[in-house]
Amino acid sequence: MNTEKECQFGVFLPVASGGWIISENTPPLDASWQQNRDAAVLADELGLDFIMSMGKWRGFGGKTDHWGRSLESVTLMAGIAACTKRARLIATMHAGLHNPAVAAKMIATLDAISGGRAGLNVVSGSYRDEFSQMGAWDASLNHDARYEMTQEWTQAVTRLWTQERVTLNGEFFTLEDCVSEPKPVTQPRPWLICAGQSERGLRFTVQHTDACFIGGKDLNAIRNNSQMARRLAREYDTTTRVYCMCSLIIAATDKQAQETEQYYREGIDTAGVEGIMKSYGMDIKSAASLVARASSAFMNHTIVGSPQTCARLLVELIRSCELDGVMLTFPEYRDGLAVFGRQIMPQVKAALR
Repeated sequence: MNTEKECQFGVFLPVASGGWIISENTPPLDASWQQNRDAAVLADELGLDFIMSMGKWRGFGGKTDHWGRSLESVTLMAGIAACTKRARLIATMHAGLHNPAVAAKMIATLDAISGGRAGLNVVSGSYRDEFSQMGAWDASLNHDARYEMTQEWTQAVTRLWTQERVTLNGEFFTLEDCVSEPKPVTQPRPWLICAGQSERGLRFTVQHTDACFIGGKDLNAIRNNSQMARRLAREYDTTTRVYCMCSLIIAATDKQAQETEQYYREGIDTAGVEGIMKSYGMDIKSAASLVARASSAFMNHTIVGSPQTCARLLVELIRSCELDGVMLTFPEYRDGLAVFGRQIMPQVKAALR
């Protein structure tokens, strides 16, 4: 497992159907164990630094029923741990769904199975529909209060990893002489990340985790989020690592890649995009302009081109946004990962030396 300070690369597994492009025209990503296992094994063999899976409990509807099928993150990563050898394995857990004692035990178990490669993506939970369906949406908590809850949860989990017994009479959680054995293999604890994009989310992240996973509607927004994360870290007299997510659409030539991008764009599932807005608790009528702006069909920053063009644009992204790493998604993982690992990643690493 790479623990150096050099730029790191990882893959975001296709644990939910449809992947990261809301389109009827993309290759089938069916959220199957086979697709996820094969992508993880290939990423590990190619030397990527980490493999991550999200936690998802409800899709967004539309013609494609985008993210309507999904695998549970921690269980999936336990299976992946038995198939891989070196990459860090980052599972996702929601603070509002998992009791901290249960979460601590689950990630410690994943760390044991993987030989000390476990990581945890801490999520406060923002998709209202996802949690209200199971009676787990607390409407009394606003955005900032959910991070207060997540902070208490994270502190409880880390205490259970490092202390013999934990008693906590918190605002959100209660532990009474609670034990959690065995402790994680990783010392002092498994790697923690968070993908909060707001200032409150980033404040939580730089204080209580090891890395920020950021996004943004364009390069300027990604750069601003990266700079804000580092500014906040300095404010708390600490450091953080900053990663962003990026989709790669790769073809033999730039023209072919651009034509593929346009084909995906033409197949946009507009009802699926509207479903995302509804799940966030937004009224579709009042959010009509936001839905219109989402007409690209792409859920994150996307780089399009030949292997050479993709390498050049990745270097520009990393340098201009002051990134420590990139987490990658692909319309089709087998071929996309292979080209990235064998042709693009060596060019990028050489350029960044």
